[in-house]
Amino acid sequence: MNPFVFSCITSHGTEIIPELQGQSPERMSLTRRNMTEIGLEMEKAKPDAIIVLTPHGTRIAGQFSITDSENMEGTIEENDIVFTLKRRVDRELARKIAEHANELELPVGLINYATASGPYSSLSMDWGVMVPLRFMPNVPIVVINPTRELSYEKHLEFGKAVRNAVLTSNKKIGLVASCDWSHTHNENGPYGYHPAAQTLDEQVLQIVKQNQLEKLQGFDEEFVEAAKPDGIWQALILAGAIPEEERHIKLRSYEAPTYFGLLCASIY
Repeated sequence: MNPFVFSCITSHGTEIIPELQGQSPERMSLTRRNMTEIGLEMEKAKPDAIIVLTPHGTRIAGQFSITDSENMEGTIEENDIVFTLKRRVDRELARKIAEHANELELPVGLINYATASGPYSSLSMDWGVMVPLRFMPNVPIVVINPTRELSYEKHLEFGKAVRNAVLTSNKKIGLVASCDWSHTHNENGPYGYHPAAQTLDEQVLQIVKQNQLEKLQGFDEEFVEAAKPDGIWQALILAGAIPEEERHIKLRSYEAPTYFGLLCASIY
């Protein structure tokens, strides 16, 4: 049985946030519209907490990092507009995930900042978390950052630890895999152009449509480096947490209006 009340794969381009769309609201309008629908689905599921998998949070070399602060807060500035967000952290759930990861002998670090507890215990919230949470209900969160020093297989195993923690919890939990895809679609982007971007994203689309997320671990290292996706690791954790036979994916949209690919999917 799928242990999550609702799960999804979302994008995290900052202009998806309605407040930050600026003078070109059409640029990410397809993704923005589907993120809104996904947020409504999460709201309907009424989670007690939401786990967010992000590639842009606090990284620990060779370890999965899990937030264990009282709060998280962040700021994004885009198109001369400032957007801020603050959420409580479900520390009980965070520590339960770490315990189950330790049982599977996976390297994991619980991270905090400044003080052990209280208002000063607050970690920075990255855009990979802030963008999807803008559309989600205001409930406590746990943020997890994968580590690219470990194999794809370890990310699937870590997903099992997340699953086990949720199964032993008495709470209703939602799961968000915050994933953007290839970052070399446009020569004017920060990583330049490479034809691998379109090829990889087309393959990802087929993998999502066919509900075969485990196939993401089959991508060649040089191919990944050329295309520069940042979604593989979070999607594999989700795949480990929700096995294929329990996972039903509804692909909502894909677009690449700038230099990186944006994909939205609901998972039931």
